[in-house]
Amino acid sequence: MMRGESLPRAAAPFLGFARLLRRHAFAVAPEQVTSFMQAVTLLGPRSMNDIREAALATLAPSPDRHDEFEAHFRGYFYGDAKPTVEGEEDDETRVKDDRGTREEEKQIARHEKGGELSSALEQLSSRDFRRGADDQFRRRLACALPARRSFRTAHTRSRGTLDLRRSLSEIVSADGDIPAPQLRRRQTVPRKLLLLIDVSGSMKQHTADYLKLAHAAVQGADRAEVFTFGTRLTRITSALRIRGREQALARAAGLVDDWDGGTRMGPTLLAFLSVPRFSAFARGACVVILSDGLERGDHSDLETAMRRFSARAFRLSLASPLAGDPRFRPATAALGAILPMLDDLVDGSSVGSLTDFILSLARPAPAASVIWKRVS
Repeated sequence: MMRGESLPRAAAPFLGFARLLRRHAFAVAPEQVTSFMQAVTLLGPRSMNDIREAALATLAPSPDRHDEFEAHFRGYFYGDAKPTVEGEEDDETRVKDDRGTREEEKQIARHEKGGELSSALEQLSSRDFRRGADDQFRRRLACALPARRSFRTAHTRSRGTLDLRRSLSEIVSADGDIPAPQLRRRQTVPRKLLLLIDVSGSMKQHTADYLKLAHAAVQGADRAEVFTFGTRLTRITSALRIRGREQALARAAGLVDDWDGGTRMGPTLLAFLSVPRFSAFARGACVVILSDGLERGDHSDLETAMRRFSARAFRLSLASPLAGDPRFRPATAALGAILPMLDDLVDGSSVGSLTDFILSLARPAPAASVIWKRVS
C-alpha cells in the first residue's frame, strides 16, 4: 500500500479508511486503494455520499459484509461510536510477518484441560522446541506433491512443439540445410504447499509435532509456506528455512506470541486472505489446515474464509486430531458448514498419519463430504 508521507494531507483520511478495513479482514488490494482515491478526486467530492459511493464501488466489500462496511464508514468519517458487529471479537486480529519485530507483551500462563482449552480469549506465552523431524519425509516430499504445467519450457528430443526460433538458428548455422527440428516442452513443477497451524490451547499437545513436520516440509519443498494462528496470524517460513532444526524451531518459537491461547479461527483465516501477498500463497496450492476446527460462537467468518480458500486452492484439507478417534463425526455446526468446501478431512493426531497424507496429495481422492457421508 502507498505510503502516507508521499501523499497530500487531504488524501490521508482516505488511505486511513482503507487501512481500517484491512485491519478488520476486508480484502483490499493496493490497486483498489488507488482507484478509491482517484474516484474521490473525480467526484469532487460534493458530499459524504459521494465518498461512500466511491468506496463501495472501488473497495468492493462482499454483500454479506455491507452492514459491517457501513458501520466502519460511519465510525471513521462521522465519528460514531466504534461499530459492534455480530461475531466480531473484542480484540482485532493481528497479522505478523516473520520479518517484523516482536511485540513485548505480558505472558500469561495457562492450565486447562479437555474441551475447556477452546476459548476466544487471547493468552500470550512462549514455547521451546528441541527435537528433530523426519528426514525421510523431507527427502520424499518434493517428488510427492502434485505437479502443474509451468509456463517455462525446456528443450526435448521428442513429444514437444516446434521451437521455431531455435530451428531457424540451426538452419542458418547449417548454411540452409534442414537439420532435425528443435522441440520444446512445457516443464512441470510441484505445486505450492501451505500449512496453517493452529497454536491455540486446545491444540497444545500436538503443536510441537506440527512444528517439526513444518520444518521438514520447508526444508524438503522449495515452495512451502507456514503460518500459525490462534488469536493472531504469524508467518514463520523464514525461521523454518534455517537448516538446523533446534535453531529453526527456537527462532519460530520466538516469533509467535499467542501459544496456547484462545481461538479465533475464522477471523485469523480471513486476515490471511485480506493480505494480497499472503493470499497469493494459497492460489493453486495444496492448503493443509492443522486444527481441531473448534470455533466458539458464530462460525460465519470461518465459513466465509473456507469458501474463499476453496476457490483459490488446488486442494483444501483439514487435518484434525479429533479425527483419529473412530467415534469422531463432523457433527458440530462449524464442521458441518465447512465440510462441503473441504477436499479432505483427515486424521491429524500423529506425525505418521500426517506425513502419509501429505505424501499422498498427488493421488486423487473422493471429497470429504462424500467420505464422511459414507462413514455416518
